Amino acid sequence: MTYKKEYLETFLKNQSQLFDEPVAETLEEADAFLEDCMAVVADSIRDVKEYFEENGTDTAGLSKEELLEEAEVFALPDGKFLIVEG
Repeated sequence: MTYKKEYLETFLKNQSQLFDEPVAETLEEADAFLEDCMAVVADSIRDVKEYFEENGTDTAGLSKEELLEEAEVFALPDGKFLIVEG
């Protein structure tokens, strides 16, 4: 697997925050989906902001909380963040 098991479990549990219907039902399907859409694991909220800025998203004026509320951002159990482009 490309992603840690706890990252995959977090994505499976919370995928409805980004998608109307499940895109994966097993850890293997989640891993394949995240790899296909090139999901990124960010070490900090600053890295999340940098990721969005590098990809053309205007983050000026967004608070930490607002960044974390973005549907593409999944808070991970170890304090990192999974960014999934929908």
